[in-house]
Amino acid sequence: MTATMVPAETATDLGNLRTELRHHHGLADFDRGLQEWHIRILDGDREVGSLRAARCLYDNTDNLAERMADHGGLCAIAATRFLTLDGDISAELEEAVEQPGSFLIVEGLTVQAPFDDQMVITTVVADVIDRLTDNFYAVVLPRATPTADAGTTLLAQAGTDLAAEAVCDELQIIDTCLAAPERAAAHARQRFATRVQHPNWHLDDEEDAWPDDEDEGVLTPRTIAVLGLAGEELSTLAWQEVTALGDEPLTRGAGGVFGQLPAITLRRDRQWRRRMARAFDDLTNDLRDAHQNGLEPRCTAEEMALHLMIHRARSITTNRPNAVRDLVAALPASHADYDWEGCSDDLFEDHDVLMLFDARLDGLEDKGSDIHQALGMVNLAADEWFEPFRTDGARDPDRGFRH
Repeated sequence: MTATMVPAETATDLGNLRTELRHHHGLADFDRGLQEWHIRILDGDREVGSLRAARCLYDNTDNLAERMADHGGLCAIAATRFLTLDGDISAELEEAVEQPGSFLIVEGLTVQAPFDDQMVITTVVADVIDRLTDNFYAVVLPRATPTADAGTTLLAQAGTDLAAEAVCDELQIIDTCLAAPERAAAHARQRFATRVQHPNWHLDDEEDAWPDDEDEGVLTPRTIAVLGLAGEELSTLAWQEVTALGDEPLTRGAGGVFGQLPAITLRRDRQWRRRMARAFDDLTNDLRDAHQNGLEPRCTAEEMALHLMIHRARSITTNRPNAVRDLVAALPASHADYDWEGCSDDLFEDHDVLMLFDARLDGLEDKGSDIHQALGMVNLAADEWFEPFRTDGARDPDRGFRH
């Protein structure tokens, strides 16, 4: 694998890329059940590529199979495999997706260099899926063949990148009901955002192609800065809520920092909430030396706090780019900046605490429960959240509180 550095004066500014979706519907085309969409890929106002999508709505017509067959291309192939002659859903589709309903057929990609980049196309396809589907779609994409054109090959790889499953030699399906495609789309967007932030580097494939001596782990200076900002903001909000709530219990769905915690914490008192707020302070303080010493949550409360900090940091990098730019302007850039998925993977020994959000596992925190014992879980009950995982890692009990 080689890393190609694009000279600054010729580097492509991917931050100018956007998509424009157009749908034309004739007033006389009542209840057609098949919507044709044209997607333009724009560099500023200049079109640099396009693709087509057909949104096929199973419940909106009694002859969807005929309409898809008449449309031609992948629609026709999908119609023969996934719908019966009388228009019912085929057994093959029922086996391929959790909740078979409507289709989104994506095909016909053309794109100019240098935008014929797999990361760009995968992100475009993820954007189209996000904007044209909900949780009940089967997204159909082509599979690559030896004779496929360049656009089809890029679309096929985009499907693979977005957790599509092959169903035949010509087609693959993304089931939008499943979690894997959602995670894959988030990863694709994160990689694209990293490329936008580092326009002078080209990543040739799924592996980062930066020099080995640049491999500094997930806690890069810029990542630490944004994560620290997230911790400071959450701490400030938590302390405000401590004052406002006192010992008042919360209801499910309550907002704020404490409303984001699992249901077993909603009836905790003011002192418990003070200790939880301090967990944000402790981690934020640790971040000042994290580039050298790493970052390790020392109790269940800190694990939960760190999960919330990562979630907020992800939101900051997505929604507040100007604030991030100003915050990190004096810090060195890295290929690993803002890898929030990597932070979630690398900064925890396990994610047991997140299982407390699953209502199907109510009682999991009870040491006597079968799952608790089978998985060897520790300190999940709310009253145990502040007990250190290891005695040699305990914090100074006399460190006091911020407020």
